[in-house]
Amino acid sequence: MNFIDVCDIEDIDEEDVMRFDHGDETFAIYRTEEGYFATAGLCTHEEVHLEDGLVIDDVIECPLHQGRFNVRTGEALSAPACVNLKTYPVKVEGRRVMMDLDG
Repeated sequence: MNFIDVCDIEDIDEEDVMRFDHGDETFAIYRTEEGYFATAGLCTHEEVHLEDGLVIDDVIECPLHQGRFNVRTGEALSAPACVNLKTYPVKVEGRRVMMDLDG
């Protein structure tokens, strides 16, 4: 596993998303009631950054065409999004959110 440090646990409000860039990839890190989750950072429909999307419970809504994804599973939940997001394992060590880049 290839866990890297992403942010402090307080850097993301509950029901919110944060953009995280590493190398040439963009990720989205979420905080929900169930904990922290990570997905690819671009919508699979039009490759729009999800960082400006709306998070409610465990669903992110893309800011451009309102496609929705489950942040825990990456499942595409509504059109126009029909391709799932890649998800990445996340763990919390102390106050740090860590993400496994290998997925």
